Amino acid sequence: MPALILLGLFMIYPILWSLWMSFQVGRGMNFSFGGFNNILRLTQDPVFIRALTNTLTFLAIQVPIMLILALLFANALNDSNLWGRSWFRTAIFLPCVTSLVAYSVVFKSMFAQDGIMNQMLMALHIIGDPIPWLADPFWAKVVIISAITWRWTGYNMIFYLAAMQNIDRSIYEAARIDGVPAWARFWYITVPMLKPVILFTTVISTIGTLQLFDEPNLITNGGAPSDSTLTLSLYIYNLSFRFMPSFGYAATVSYVIVVLVGILTFIQFLAARDRRA
Repeated sequence: MPALILLGLFMIYPILWSLWMSFQVGRGMNFSFGGFNNILRLTQDPVFIRALTNTLTFLAIQVPIMLILALLFANALNDSNLWGRSWFRTAIFLPCVTSLVAYSVVFKSMFAQDGIMNQMLMALHIIGDPIPWLADPFWAKVVIISAITWRWTGYNMIFYLAAMQNIDRSIYEAARIDGVPAWARFWYITVPMLKPVILFTTVISTIGTLQLFDEPNLITNGGAPSDSTLTLSLYIYNLSFRFMPSFGYAATVSYVIVVLVGILTFIQFLAARDRRA
């Protein structure tokens, strides 16, 4: 009963309240029932369209890169003969437990106009002038994608590594005896055996990216420049707390994330379904 009370108080009640609020219009605490006006407002709001486009861009680029890197790192660390395997595993996973504020400050200083990234690239004669990482819309997206990938690749790698270590080694031995090359063993044995884990990491990474808030808020000062890194979650925060509150419209935008999560998760489960079933 205590668990049910807490669940209802902190999860079910807020969900129902936000659903009711999504049909309200007004500012601050002065709101009234507006029907589907907030939904119509979504289609006419250029800031919402920009935030939605940015969020989907981060999702389409960052999630595949992160999952592929995590899979490759896990495959390399699965080799018991790899020198310094424990050290590399710790180094790759360490960003996941690093303080969010600390790592955001580090990235912000690294990609500043006079930061170490520009100094290193200029010292190697790759660029002639400093790149405006945080002042240019394109490069600002690159910084955010790099930050998310750096932070969460190790998290997904741990899942892949644990699953790889549970695969029966006799399968690999039989393939090796039959002369199957290493790349074929990875593609035709390891990847199919990891299918449930790949589905799991894809789903949680998709949900996490659709809810992206911390990195744009801390690294690019809330979606700068020109809202090029503004995300849906950050826009909800702005609507609720940063500007004159519009709680009803903010609740409507939050349900856009819910719908996107539901649609993309369904598509991912459908794609991963065993065709032979």
